[in-house]
Amino acid sequence: MVANCPASRSLRHSCLWLLPAVTLALALASCAPPTGLLAAEAPAKKTSSKENAGTRRRLLKLIPNLKMLHGAPPVVIDLREVVRDIDDVRAGDDLTAEVVYNKKKKVAEIEVAGDRVVIRPGKVGKTEVILEVVDGHGPPIHSKFTIQVWEPDYWKLALTVIGGLGIFLFGMKNISDGLQAVAGNRLRRMISLVTDNRLLAVGVGTLVTMIVQSSSITTVLVVGLVNSGFMSLTQAIGVIFGANIGTTITGWVLVLKIGKYGLPLAGASAFGYLFISRDRLRYLCMGAMGVGMVFFGLELMKDGFAMIKDLPAFEQWFERFTADSYFGVLKCAAIGCILTFIVQSSSATLGITIGLAQIGVIPFQTAAALVLGENIGTTITAWLASFGTTPNAKRAAYAHVLFNVLGVAWVTAVFPWYMMVIRWAVPGADTTEHVTAAIAATHTGFNVTNTILFLPVAHGLAALLMRIIPEPKVAAVPHLKVLDIRLLESPVLALEQSRAVVQRMAELCRGMMRVLGDILESGEIDEMSVQQATRDEQTIDELQDEIVSFMTPLLASNMPEDLIDEARRQLRIADEYESISDYIGRILKYQVKLQNAGFDYEPSERQSLQELHRKVDEFLESIAQAFDGDEAITSELLEQRGRHIAQEVRRLRRMMIERMAEQSVPPRVSVTFNRQIVAYRRVRDHAVNVIEAMAGQK
Repeated sequence: MVANCPASRSLRHSCLWLLPAVTLALALASCAPPTGLLAAEAPAKKTSSKENAGTRRRLLKLIPNLKMLHGAPPVVIDLREVVRDIDDVRAGDDLTAEVVYNKKKKVAEIEVAGDRVVIRPGKVGKTEVILEVVDGHGPPIHSKFTIQVWEPDYWKLALTVIGGLGIFLFGMKNISDGLQAVAGNRLRRMISLVTDNRLLAVGVGTLVTMIVQSSSITTVLVVGLVNSGFMSLTQAIGVIFGANIGTTITGWVLVLKIGKYGLPLAGASAFGYLFISRDRLRYLCMGAMGVGMVFFGLELMKDGFAMIKDLPAFEQWFERFTADSYFGVLKCAAIGCILTFIVQSSSATLGITIGLAQIGVIPFQTAAALVLGENIGTTITAWLASFGTTPNAKRAAYAHVLFNVLGVAWVTAVFPWYMMVIRWAVPGADTTEHVTAAIAATHTGFNVTNTILFLPVAHGLAALLMRIIPEPKVAAVPHLKVLDIRLLESPVLALEQSRAVVQRMAELCRGMMRVLGDILESGEIDEMSVQQATRDEQTIDELQDEIVSFMTPLLASNMPEDLIDEARRQLRIADEYESISDYIGRILKYQVKLQNAGFDYEPSERQSLQELHRKVDEFLESIAQAFDGDEAITSELLEQRGRHIAQEVRRLRRMMIERMAEQSVPPRVSVTFNRQIVAYRRVRDHAVNVIEAMAGQK
C-alpha cells in the first residue's frame, strides 16, 4: 500500500528522471584521466630538466632558432651532438625524434631520419616547430624553436649603408664646424705659430687636423699657403706630418661605447643648436650633435653590413682579401687606397672598415691592412690641389704622398711583427668587442712611427723634392686655384688661406713701391723692373677677383658672426689693396713717361718726392705688419703716420705753386708732379680704409 500511495509514486517518477543524468555523470567520470596526469598535460613553464624530472614530458631548448637563406642547402642537425652536454639525457642507440608541430610547412620542410634532423628551406617566411625527442630512458623531450627563411633585399642593404655613411660624414662635418666655431681665432693663431721648428710644426698640424677632422683639408690649406709664399717647404712638411697624426682621432672617437646613445644625443643636441641664442653654446651643441650622428650612422652601417655576413656569396668574396700573406696585405692595402680615392675621405673608409670589423665580416688583420691603404688614398686630395700651382706647392703635395707611400712600404714588409705589437698593446684585438680600439691603435701607431722616422730627415726630404721638381725657367705666378669647394668645408681654414692671399697682395704692392723708389732715387728706368711691376699689378687684380669669387659662397654658408665679419673685412681689404696697386701703377707710369719725354725734376723736387714716397712706403709696411698680427703697431701710430702724409702732400702742392710763380716750369713737369702727389694721397686714403677695415669700422 505504501508503494502505491501517491507520495511513493511521485518519488519513483523523480528518480526515473534523475537516472539518465546520474548515468551520464558516472560515464564521464570513468573516462576522465587521473588528477596527476591532468597536471602533467597542462602547459608547463620552461624549466630545467631537473625541475621537470618525474613528469611525462620535459621541455628543453635543444635546438636554437634558425635563420636560413632562401635557396640555401639543407641544414642537418645531429641530435647526439645536441644532447651531449645535457646530464639527464642519454644519447644511446635508441635516440629518436619526431616533428609533432610545424606551423607553416611551406616555409620549412623537416625530415627526421633516426637521430638526424634535416631542415630544407621553402618559401620566405617564419614557422614554429616542436620536435619530440625520445632517448628511451625517460619521458620524451619537447624542444620548441623557430625557423625563418629569408632572401636578401639588396636595395635595403644599399640604402641602409649609404644612408648610414651619409649621416656618418655629415656628423663628422658638424663636429668639424662646431669645433672650428668654438676655436675661432685660436685656430688661426695656431697656424700663424708655424715656424722652422719642426716639432712645433708637427704639433700645429696635429691640433688643427684634430679640430677640423680632416687631414685632406689641412694639407690642401698647406699647399695653398706654400703656393702663396707664406709657408716654406720645410714648415709645410712638418705640418703635413702632424696632419697625418691628427686624422687618427676619428678612430679613437669611435672607440667610445655610446653607439646606442648616438640618436638620442644627436636629437637632444639638435634642440640646443636650434633654440640656444649664444653662438658658443650653439656650436658646442653642433659638435655634440655631430658626435651623435657619427655613432648613429655607424650603427646604421653595421645593420646593413649584418646582412652581408649571412650571404655566402659575399662571404666568399671577402675571403679573397685576407691579410695572411705579403701579397694579401698588398691587395687589402690597394682596396683601401682605391676606396679612399673614390669617396675622397679617409674618415668615411675608416668608418666602413670599423663597421665591417665590428660585426665580424672581416677580421682585424684585414681591417688593419685596409687602414694602411687608406693612408695612401687620402693623399690624392692634396695632390689634385697642387695642379697648376707653384713648384713649392707641388713639392708640399708630393711630400705628403712620399710620407705615406714609403711608410706603407716598410710597414707591409714587417706586417706580421707590426700586428704582434698592436695585439700586445690592445689585448683581445681580434674580438669584435675590442677591434675598434685595435684599428685606431693601428692607424695612430703607423702615423706616429712614420713621423718619428721621417722628421729628422725633413730637410733632406725637402732637398730631394727640390731636385725632383726643379724651379721653372720662367717664374710661376702664384694664384688661388687651390681655393676650391673643399676648403669651403672648413671656413676658418678657408679664411686663413684667403688672409694669406691678402697678405700676398700687400707684399706685391710694396714690391711695386720698391721699383718706383729705385727709379726716383737713381733717375734711371729699368725696363725689366717696370715690366715686373706691371705684372704684379695684373696679379693683384686677378687675386682680388678670385678672392671675391671664393668669398661669395663662403658668406652664404652657415658661419658664426665673427667669421662672417672676418670674411667681410678681408673682402674690403682686398679691394683697397687692388686700388692701392692701381695708384702705384699710375705714379710709375707718370714717372716713366716724364723721363722718356726728356724731362726731369729739380733736385729739391726730386728729394721732396722721394721723402713722400718713403713715408707712404713705411705707412704701407706698418699696415701690413699690423695685419700680420704685430701688436706693437697700434692704431694711434698708424693714424699719426697717415696725418703726416696728408701734411706732406699739402706742403708739396704749395711748393710747386710757389715755384711756378717764381720761375717758368714746363707744363709736363708741373702736371706730372701734381698728378703723382695726388696719387700718393689716394694711396694714403685707401691705406686708411684698410686700417678702418681691420678695426671693424664701416
